[in-house]
Amino acid sequence: MLIAIPDVLSADEVRHFRAAMATAEWVDGNITSGPQSALAKVNLQLPEDGPAARELSQRVLAALGRTPTFIAAALPAKVFPPLFNRYRVGETFGTHVDNAIRMQAGTEFRIRTDLSATLFLSDPDEYDGGELTIEGEFGEKQVKLPAGHMILYPASSLHRVTPVTRGERLASFMWIQSMVRDDRARRSLYELDVSIQKLAGRLGLGDPEVVSLTGIYHNLLRRWADA
Repeated sequence: MLIAIPDVLSADEVRHFRAAMATAEWVDGNITSGPQSALAKVNLQLPEDGPAARELSQRVLAALGRTPTFIAAALPAKVFPPLFNRYRVGETFGTHVDNAIRMQAGTEFRIRTDLSATLFLSDPDEYDGGELTIEGEFGEKQVKLPAGHMILYPASSLHRVTPVTRGERLASFMWIQSMVRDDRARRSLYELDVSIQKLAGRLGLGDPEVVSLTGIYHNLLRRWADA
């Protein structure tokens, strides 16, 4: 399931992020790479224990908590503290798959990576190249969204960031452990939820059909959820 989620951050929030990142220290992006990814990755990253990353990470988590589409699509159980990267001209991240388990350095926090997400912090007209290219049962999709928008996709997907040829690409990236680990089941629940919300908008939440479908949704979630 590949879902674009608009307006996770407002324009004012994006400006705050950009200002904080402009004065922050950047390090080699391979500080969070496994040995295979390190062969393909050339970019910069905010140190995850640095003050800028800690503050901005908490702001992203707060934004996700008030974004209904993210909650409905991801059904999040845990979110890895968001990280931040920067691609300049010539920098890229070749084809790779994300690690199945991610651990936060220096802590006991770990998650199973069911979903990956990229939250764009640069607008498409600010850079050339830098497309997030995702391969899956939906084919190969190139993604380049406005600043403040997010793409959510299966962490099991092969994906890459094409080389930046002009400007600079800034983004936040993260992984999510869903209450429903199976992607097909999660997609079915999301599609059912969207249909219920549309029907409720026309008929009202108390309509018998809406109530019945809501019951089916929750019974399926009860059946498939790990927690």
